[in-house]
Amino acid sequence: MSQHIRLANAEDYPRIMEIWESAVKATHDFLAEEDFNYFKEVIPRDYLPNLEVYLLTEDNEAEGFASVAEGNLEMLFIHNDTRGKGYGKTLYQFMKEKTGLTKVDVNEQNPQAIGFYEKMGFKKIGRSEKDGSGKEYPIIHMSL
Repeated sequence: MSQHIRLANAEDYPRIMEIWESAVKATHDFLAEEDFNYFKEVIPRDYLPNLEVYLLTEDNEAEGFASVAEGNLEMLFIHNDTRGKGYGKTLYQFMKEKTGLTKVDVNEQNPQAIGFYEKMGFKKIGRSEKDGSGKEYPIIHMSL
């Protein structure tokens, strides 16, 4: 088994969105369908082209991706079929070493993610009533 992390490119967007969709369906049951569809449209159009996105691959199959902007972990998603194999921790540690990230914002209704980041050493430092898109999903702000 050969694991690599590399910079993603536009050809990777369909697989990135498959990973995103599988992860979100497994962990974001609070997300309204219209908001799910909104994010599914804007992520490849507005976010991915403007971020450095790193892809974790196992035997040349992308299993997860992550991106950091200005010290904030903007996204870290692992395909639901391969959750629990340590990919999230591997990708997080790579991103921390590569970027020096110190912050992450997590949906309050996603206790699995909050627990993961607490295991990685993050502490809760604040809360917002709405997410970065102005939608009614409370966010927990965390910092190392």
